[in-house]
Amino acid sequence: MHKADWPVIISRVAGVAVLLAGVLLAAGLCTAAPQDNSVPSIFDSRSTPADSIRHLSLFVLGVTGLIFLVVFGLLSYVVVKFRSRAADPEREPAQVYGSTQIELAWTIIPILIVVVLFLATARVIHAIQDAPKPAEAVEVTAVGHQFWWEFRYPELGVVTANELHVPVSDPSHPTPTFLKLLSADTDHSFWIPQLAGKTDLIPNHVNETWLDPHETGLFLGQCAQYCGTQHAKMLLRVYVDSPEDFKVWVRGQQQPANRDENEAAGRRVFESTACLNCHAIAGTNGTGRFGPDLTHLMSRRTIASGAAENNSQNLRLWIQNPDSIKPGSLMPAMKLSDTELDALVRYLETLRYRKRVEDQPCHRMS
Repeated sequence: MHKADWPVIISRVAGVAVLLAGVLLAAGLCTAAPQDNSVPSIFDSRSTPADSIRHLSLFVLGVTGLIFLVVFGLLSYVVVKFRSRAADPEREPAQVYGSTQIELAWTIIPILIVVVLFLATARVIHAIQDAPKPAEAVEVTAVGHQFWWEFRYPELGVVTANELHVPVSDPSHPTPTFLKLLSADTDHSFWIPQLAGKTDLIPNHVNETWLDPHETGLFLGQCAQYCGTQHAKMLLRVYVDSPEDFKVWVRGQQQPANRDENEAAGRRVFESTACLNCHAIAGTNGTGRFGPDLTHLMSRRTIASGAAENNSQNLRLWIQNPDSIKPGSLMPAMKLSDTELDALVRYLETLRYRKRVEDQPCHRMS
């Protein structure tokens, strides 16, 4: 080997090493444990549909990874074997023309790979989209708005926003949640990576998806279809509750709005301003549907579709100047005096359901 060849070889080997390091880093980020990677991942599935998608993804990743290794290995061999040499710059490798065997190989093998991937994908799509709905299933209608989520439980008489509550599904007694997906304005996409695949919400068209979570906890999601200025802050929070906790939550949501006569002034502000044109509060003359239902507002942990923590400071800021939390949102800035704003915030802070005696944990007297 001529000394003049070494710089070229070293530079090519360094390029190969950098490329492999990038591939390994990407694979590591995809398979990182939840505590190492705060972004929800399809590889950390906690639901039956998500499990099917994860298995398919790993299979496709394995097949394409094998293809990458074979092609990259052959390419590396050719680059090194037939590199230009200073001693013989005019040298060329043997030229092959009209090889039936090679042409059949690079035609039949890719066709077989595509057929295998197609059949594997079709099987998973069929299993998810055509899954039977058991009688115990919870039915939810999810409506995408710019830029928030509305959740209706038609059989339970519950309407809420941005935070979806579903029961955990015991494999011995499955209780999946089936969702009917609608859009109130433009295209949206419902996606909770750990619980289910991505499904679009299209105006004047009904799509469906379902969740079958195996464990309780909070799972984060996102609108995955660009829908306008605040698409990035159209967040999803899915609370998977135990069967008992889910029943308690439903009973609480079915209660009328808390009526605190000490905050009657704030209620009058709500009923006498543009608030009631967009929002509903059970027991008041507010029946708007353009914005979230506020009947049990303070029972949610976030406001502005997950953009801010639900507390008095953020609530006041959201009413006074929504663009400070969510620029470009459709929530108008309410032109209220400080007195009216204080009264309205105090009133909204009372809108939470109260647990009944039978919902309270039991304590043994000693």
